[in-house]
Amino acid sequence: MGLALTLSFAALVLLATLALLWSRWPVWLKGLLVAGVAVFYFWADDVVHNLSGWPTPDALPERFTLLAVVIEEPSNKTVGALYLWVNAIENGKPVPQPRAYKLPYTKDLHALLNEGMKKARQGVSQMGQATPKRGKKGLGWLRPGADEQEVKIRDMPAPQLPEK
Repeated sequence: MGLALTLSFAALVLLATLALLWSRWPVWLKGLLVAGVAVFYFWADDVVHNLSGWPTPDALPERFTLLAVVIEEPSNKTVGALYLWVNAIENGKPVPQPRAYKLPYTKDLHALLNEGMKKARQGVSQMGQATPKRGKKGLGWLRPGADEQEVKIRDMPAPQLPEK
């Protein structure tokens, strides 16, 4: 899928380049072509970024229910990663569709998530909270990532039933 999308975008850029260099189109139409290709690029990037089933490197939701964790420890071939499957909590209720997230590997987060999954296997639902770290550096503001968050996991509070 990724290779096909890359090749199709490369073909579009090639056609646009040929049209810019060898066509007798007016300058305003060539400018419109450049703007259209640029808009298409950002739209396609957003579509690919939000493909269902692929873990997103986006920041975790502020509050979430932890469903599953897969830990890829660092080795000589990989830098490692932490894959989380979570349900965001909005207005005190989990959203209907879970989402997969990819976080950079850290030992502290590995231990925290491992402990949370042990409790989840014992039947104790786990709730997470992700708060942004201060002091973003570089171009991190373009697509906020998970490495700019502090993650905490705790037991889900027992539901409060209304009085009769």
